[in-house]
Amino acid sequence: MEELISKIATNVGIDEQLAQTAVGMILNFLQQEGPSDKVSTLMEALPGAQDLISGVSSDGGGIMGAVGGLLGGGGGAMALMGQLTGAGLGMGDVQGVATEVVSFAKEKAGEELVTEVLGSIPGISQFV
Repeated sequence: MEELISKIATNVGIDEQLAQTAVGMILNFLQQEGPSDKVSTLMEALPGAQDLISGVSSDGGGIMGAVGGLLGGGGGAMALMGQLTGAGLGMGDVQGVATEVVSFAKEKAGEELVTEVLGSIPGISQFV
């Protein structure tokens, strides 16, 4: 995942810590909203993904935890956008990060799997 974080920091123009946080949020979102069998396969193809998700979960108690609780954990793509912008990303940054994550996931896990996961989540297409 270090390769992805570095690439995002360079291509999107954000610092590596923010890139790491954003990737963790996106992966956590996919894990929460996507079909569990396909997302599980996707996460296995992305070494270090669970560490990033765990980092977001443990660091994201406060506002993120409250938002997730209010939305029943299923706040959808708009809740993810709120989390990402709350972390300090602008709209262009969110799209840049999402594009890099999807590209990396397709490279590691295959285009078909990534397309299936994304296609199963309403509203996500506006970000990727």
